[in-house]
Amino acid sequence: MARVTQLVQPQLKQVEERIIKQATAFDPAIEGYVTYAIGGHGKRLRPMVALLAGGATGQINTGHVDLAVIVELIHIATLVHDDIMDEAERRRAQPTVNARWGNSLSVLLGDCLFAHALILSTNFENADISRAIARTASEICSGEMIQTQRRFDLKLAVEDYVRIVEMKTGSLFAAAAELGATISEADARSTEILKTFGMRVGTAYQIYDDCLDIAGNEGTTGKTLGTDLRKGKFTLPVLIFLRSASEFERERSCSLILEG
Repeated sequence: MARVTQLVQPQLKQVEERIIKQATAFDPAIEGYVTYAIGGHGKRLRPMVALLAGGATGQINTGHVDLAVIVELIHIATLVHDDIMDEAERRRAQPTVNARWGNSLSVLLGDCLFAHALILSTNFENADISRAIARTASEICSGEMIQTQRRFDLKLAVEDYVRIVEMKTGSLFAAAAELGATISEADARSTEILKTFGMRVGTAYQIYDDCLDIAGNEGTTGKTLGTDLRKGKFTLPVLIFLRSASEFERERSCSLILEG
């Protein structure tokens, strides 16, 4: 990962600086909340995908940096909302927004970040880019809603899980890669290949993250773990276990899960 990061390190630094500066675009009364939410210095995987796609199809320019900032702001907005729904208390080795200021303020803060990202997307001369970003934001929210709808659903199939993951996580990686290529004016085939690459990387990353939620260490990850199972979100490790378990093990496990 370090070798890959090195390829776009100068541009990632620009992205980081731009993300931090976004707080000043908000009303002074809420600027502090925004600063806290965006200042966690995450892995910036989605910005990296946008920049790498741009570099793979041309020269990385300011448009790619703008795109990288936008996809990260959308991601941060989803994290704020996720932590509310999961009742998580730690994120990036610090208290979550909801742990500090409660759910009501946190919901609105996540909304503000979503809206701000969409405002930034209107600065692209190519309106197709801003429309694609808006569609992706809708896809992410739809995926989260379907996952919430299917909580504690023992009939959830692996195929259902993958579809949810593609919507709520893969779609933003796919958009980052696709639009990175679009900004470079890449040909249709290259753009589609990169979009598929982004979707698969994002889906794989979410599966990895779901495994961490069950088997990870909070001290290492810096965030609250074990929330998926407590909230009835059946992720791939759980689905595979339920599919391979004996009838007794399955019934016992399901009873424990449903009882919380």
